[in-house]
Amino acid sequence: MNNDLSHYPRPSVTIDCVVFGYDGEQLSVLLLNRKEEPFVNQWTLLGGFLNLDETFEVAVERILSHKAGLAGLYLEQLYTFGGLDRDPRGRVLSVSYYALVNPRQFELVVGKMANDLRWCSIQDLPVLGFDHNRIIEMARRRLAAKVTYQPVGFELLNEQFTMTELQDLYESILGESLDRRNFYKKITASGILKSTGERRTGLKSRPAELFAFDKTRYEQLMQEGFQFKI
Repeated sequence: MNNDLSHYPRPSVTIDCVVFGYDGEQLSVLLLNRKEEPFVNQWTLLGGFLNLDETFEVAVERILSHKAGLAGLYLEQLYTFGGLDRDPRGRVLSVSYYALVNPRQFELVVGKMANDLRWCSIQDLPVLGFDHNRIIEMARRRLAAKVTYQPVGFELLNEQFTMTELQDLYESILGESLDRRNFYKKITASGILKSTGERRTGLKSRPAELFAFDKTRYEQLMQEGFQFKI
């Protein structure tokens, strides 16, 4: 039996990240305009090649930091894409991740390998380079499923928010309208929100109560076998 790895083909590996953002009105994805071929001057996801001395997690954090100035984001591995023709340069596998960010809490820094960065509505994406439209669609479906059983959506909101703002976020992610009374009942019964004792003023309607995600209580409930569900 020959254990020499040089006898086996070695495809290149990239890390591509779907960075979801929410501005209070719509769910968006962060796109990068490429400086080099392939797909020069076209929009793609933030990505790069995996170095031999890196784990996937280290690589995705490096890419987000160097190409957009982002750090400390919620990250989750999505899927490995291995289409034979997904990259015109040759056999390239893509290990994809998705990240959640509140754009109002970060200032983007365009890296040296990009012409520009921009947030693009999930409903109005251009044709992207590589197979990145497909990657985004899978990430969108994963996020839509995830928020119904795990409160990851709070990563997209300000620390304090109204119940209406929370419902608007869920509707944007799920792509459907939710019954207000039923949503309020479920999210309140979950026990993972805490009232801040403050209200949002300056609205046309009466001041709205402000809530915050109670992460400590959520982790305690999870240890007790609690199942979050929307």
